[in-house]
Formats: sequence, structure tokens, C-alpha cells
Amino acid sequence: MDNLESLVIARRLRVPLDAPGAATPDWGETAARQLDAALLSVGFTCSPALLERLSALPGAAVVDLGVRVLSTVRTLVGDHVRHNAYFIDFPANVPGTLEFWAGLLRETLLDPAAAPPVRQATLDLLTLPGYGRYRHTYADLLAAHAELVPLAGDRVTVLEPGGSLEEEAHALYLSLAGSEVPLAAEDLEALRLLASFCAEAPERIPVRENRAVVNEARLAAGRPLLVDTVTDVLRLACGCSGGDVTLAVPTRIRSFRRAERRALLQALDAVASPAKLGDVPRHREQWKRLGERLHPHEYPRFPRAAHVFEVARGERRAAGLDSRVETALAEGRTAEAVELLEKAPGALLRRLDHLLRTGPSARVVLEAAERAAAGASGRVLLSLREHLQNRLAPAAGRVFANRYGRAWAAPDSRPPLGEEVLSRALAVLDEEIARRLPDPGELVVDPDVLDVALPLSGKAAAPGLGMLPRGSVSTVDGGLLRFFVHWRQAGRRTDYDLSALMLDASYGDPEHVSWTNHANGFATYSGDLVEAPDGASEFIDVRLAEATRPIVVPQVHVYAGEPFDEAAEAFFGYMTRDAAQEGRPFEPRTVRMKSDLRGSGRVALPLVFLRGDDGGWRVKWLHLYLKGHPGFNQVEGNRATASLLVRSIVERDHLRVRYLVDLLRAKGSTAGHTTYIGLEAPAGLPPGSRVYTPGTLHELIPA
Repeated sequence: MDNLESLVIARRLRVPLDAPGAATPDWGETAARQLDAALLSVGFTCSPALLERLSALPGAAVVDLGVRVLSTVRTLVGDHVRHNAYFIDFPANVPGTLEFWAGLLRETLLDPAAAPPVRQATLDLLTLPGYGRYRHTYADLLAAHAELVPLAGDRVTVLEPGGSLEEEAHALYLSLAGSEVPLAAEDLEALRLLASFCAEAPERIPVRENRAVVNEARLAAGRPLLVDTVTDVLRLACGCSGGDVTLAVPTRIRSFRRAERRALLQALDAVASPAKLGDVPRHREQWKRLGERLHPHEYPRFPRAAHVFEVARGERRAAGLDSRVETALAEGRTAEAVELLEKAPGALLRRLDHLLRTGPSARVVLEAAERAAAGASGRVLLSLREHLQNRLAPAAGRVFANRYGRAWAAPDSRPPLGEEVLSRALAVLDEEIARRLPDPGELVVDPDVLDVALPLSGKAAAPGLGMLPRGSVSTVDGGLLRFFVHWRQAGRRTDYDLSALMLDASYGDPEHVSWTNHANGFATYSGDLVEAPDGASEFIDVRLAEATRPIVVPQVHVYAGEPFDEAAEAFFGYMTRDAAQEGRPFEPRTVRMKSDLRGSGRVALPLVFLRGDDGGWRVKWLHLYLKGHPGFNQVEGNRATASLLVRSIVERDHLRVRYLVDLLRAKGSTAGHTTYIGLEAPAGLPPGSRVYTPGTLHELIPA
């Protein structure tokens, strides 16, 4: 239950509380004030309503709850570990790169015990004694730094009171299960935990991966399964085997109990119509492995389920829609392909750009798209809207990113679509999207949320503090920007390197700060650490007012050892401070963003900092990973690739909250409720208000 409570607090910033009982004189109010003071030290605070609810509880209960709340928010902000720095006085007294190496070499030569290895013909400087490992304790670091001077600009995140743990968990479960967009891997794990506690299924589960996770709990409890395609059953079997419900990675299917085999075959038999057997060849090998575990020949009363495995073995033919469409397109029968795709509205709209360039006529294709719009999901409509608004002219580059955030770029060689064609297509999409939006009632919008990108997919973005979808833009306050990485190796020696690539306004003339270049005129590196059995942290300071480059791209490289998704812990974030504000290298109340690193690439590009024409700085979220090399990745080796990727994302016109807000305002309303959209929910909203913040923004995506 503690995991469930921490999940609710971290995802909703709400503290689950049971209904208050009869008030009794106690020291609950004192304990609540003490908890609030402890929370302020890490950048959180209790709302007045939460303080009032806590004050009515017995003091001992407040203390017990406070310990759990404080532990959760410290982990959320990254303060659950000790952030030491290689150079104890960082950002002061950091030696120049050559000065540092010369001093380290001199120190080694003067050490008699170290003399033999340095007399070799060649010398690996990274193996010098003392390099890459802490030479002082965390207590020494604290003693070398003054206390942080709190300023009004420091981050303060408000915690609100919630209902009972059961009520809050159920609300979070319905939100995740009913999401219109694919969830991140961490959110799928959260949904799996919640589904084991919440028996009721939402009315609609539009994302197949979410449905598979919910079905895992239903299968374990013996409840009817929610499936309408044969692939739903395969996803469920993979999930129950501890594998990938997205089917992107092959799963080793486990053995099933007889009751489980019967339930899976019964569900498969109910949906395995001839029209749906065409989905089987796409995952032929996985179906073969599943057939070996389910023994369909033992269940003759499920004949249609047996047909699925016959198709997988090649004993029965079943042509899928995709193969028929590809055949028609390859043979130049585009009109036939359009006719076939009209049976799958979402598939037609996903191919609309290609069809408009190769179809029989733009008019025929647009008419088909107009008919298909009513049958496609809201996420498909919004994704197509964003795509088309970027097709008036060739882009700097086309970015391709998989479900794990691994990205690559290619030149955009597609011819632009005609303005008249685009105008008609966009008008069709706008009309259909507006029709599906709910009645907003009285609409209240925080202006700071307008430039947040709509979360059309959450797979690449790990949940965390202050996280926004890819393409979102927000302002950067403060004169000092400090980003950081922390990691802890699981088994073998692991070396991550924090670096910063600085570019001019044309994304050229690169310079960098990293372990090979400790500083330039406006940025300073905290020092290189090459192993992390107990955890290691690296920092880079950027003095924004002195920056001679308007584009700063933080990077995290796997130099050696475990990749991000194998390390015991790995996370990135950034802080902002006043230029004169002192304190430790890591101060939780100045952290603006923190999230885990877990992509499959070996170079992480979490975000980019940009200076605008007005001199102010902004941050744009990337959530990208480069494949990199098996080892020895450095910022010098990916400057061209990173520059093209960053430029492609920065110059792309992402679909933002502003778009839906404009449609909602044009829609008008006579309803009596209030809809609030913002970065944080303010106090004083009327009861029954619909509240959308970054953590629940996916709920604003129409069905």
C-alpha cells in the first residue's frame, strides 16, 4: 500500500487522506507545521487545505504520514541521494583542463608507489591514481559550501489534500487506463500496480497496450477479458510472461495454467473472424510460440482460435489490410488503395500525405479523408493536424523517433503540398476536432501553459518533476543555469559523462564543455567521475548573461559500462538560481525539472536551452536518444547529428495547448461548470471544476 500511496503523491501531488473523524485535542497541528517546514527545504509545501486536514489528525499519524510524504517528494526531486562533486569548490576553483591534467600527472610522478606505471612508453591519463573518483567526502563538500540563501524565485510545489487512498488510486487508474495516448513504460508499470487493486474497468480503453495491462489483472482474477482483436490476446500473453505488451521486442512466452489457457483461447475464439486473421502474419513467430504454450488442439470447442495458429504456421492464408494496400500502391493502383483504406479510417489518415502526393487526384483523396475523419481517433486527428501544418515548406530535417526515444534525422526531400490542399485538409480536421471537444463551461487558462505541446504520445518521456511533452516550450528564470546527472551502477563499472554542446543561431560554430574541456567563457564543468558503486553526480553551470552562444544542448553520454536502462539508477535534471545565490552544488528547492534516463540509446538529449530575440532564455523539451557507440561516446563525436536533430525539433511547429484552447473558446458554452487548464491547479476553484495540468493533460485529448 505504501507503493500505491507514493504513486498517487508523485503523479497527482495529492496526499491521500481518509475522511476526518471526530476532532480530539492533540499535537497534530504542531506536527503538520513541522512537516510543512521540512517540505519547504526540498521545494514543496502544504496547501492551506492540506494543513487544515493534517492538523485535525493525531500527531503520531501526521508524523508517520509525513515520513512517507517527505520520502516520496525527495525522490521526485532527486534529493534522495547525496550529490557530491569531483571538484569540492565547484563552481569555484575549477582548474583549466591542461592545468588539471598537468597537476594530476605531477602528483602521480611524485608518488613513489605510482612511478612504475607512468614510466611506460604510452600512458593512459584516465588510469592515473586519483582521477575520476571522489577525493573528499560528502561532509567535506557541505563544509566547503555556504547555506543556500532562499529567494522568492525558488521553486515551491504545492501539495493538496486528496480523498482516501482507494479513491485517489481509482481516479489515477481510470486516468491512465483510459488515456487516449500511449503511456511511458513507467506509466504502464503504474497501471499494472493500480489494476491489481482496482477491479472496475473503465468504459473505454483506447490504447491497446493499456488494455493488455488491465487484462493481466482480469485474467489473474478470473474476470472476462476485454479483447476485440486477435492481437489483444497476444499482447496479454506477452504481458503475463513479463514481456513487452507493445510487441516491439520478442517475448519468451511462459507456460500457462489450464484455466488461463482456456480463458485465452476462449477470448481468441470470440474475435478470430476471417477479417481479423489478417493481423496474424505481422507477429507470426510470436503466435507460433504462443500456440506451443496454449495447446489449442486440446480445445476443439474453440475452432476459430485454432485458425489463428494455422495462419501463423502458413497452413491457412489470410491477407491483411496492410499487405493488400502495399500491393496496390506498388502496382500503381492508388485509387484501389484509397478504397481499401477507407475501411480503416485511422490507417487512411496516417497515409494521407503520401496519398496526396501519389493519389489519383487530391480531390478524391481529400473526399476520402473527410469521410474517414469521423471514424478516426482524436489522437490520429491531432497528429495529422500537426504533421500537415509543417508541410507548407521543406523542413530542416525529418526526425524519426521510435517508442524508446531513439532518434535519427534525414534530409526532407518530399515536395511541399499545395496550399489549397493543405487549407482544405486542415479545415476538415479543425471542424472534426472541435466537434469532439467537451463543453468547457467557464474556461480559465494559465497563459504559461499555452506553449506546452499536446501529449500525442508519452512513450519517450519518463515521468518526473516538471516534465512536459516533446516540443513544449517554457521560460527559464534566473541568471545561473545548472544541469546535472546522477547515476549508480548495478554491477559493473559505469562511467556516464555530462556535456554541453553550444551552437550559434544557425546551429553551427560548435563549442563544448565536458571532461575534455572543463570551461569556456560562460560555462563550467564539475569534474569527471568514472565509476559509481555508491552513486556519482556531475554538473555543468551556465552563466546565462555571459553566454556567447544562443543554443545550449545538454547531453549525457555512456562512456563505459551499463546503458541507461540497465543502471541501478540514472536521472537528469536542471536547476536555476540567481547569479549570486550560493549553496551546495545540488539544492532541491532550485530544481525545475528532473526525470529518469532509460532510453535505449547511449547518448541522451533531454532538452535544449534557447535565447530569444528579447534576450530571455527558454527551454524546449526533446526527449531524444542517439544510438551512439558501444563505448567511449563523447560530445565531439556527435556534433553534426545532434545539431540536425535539435534544429529539426526546434524549428518544427508543434501542436500546443494554445490550439485546443482556441477551439474551446470558439465553441462557446452554456454549461454551469468551470474548466481550468494550467501548469498548477490554483486554490479556490469551484466544486466540480475540470482541471487539466501537465500530469492530466492527456485527458484533454478528445476520443
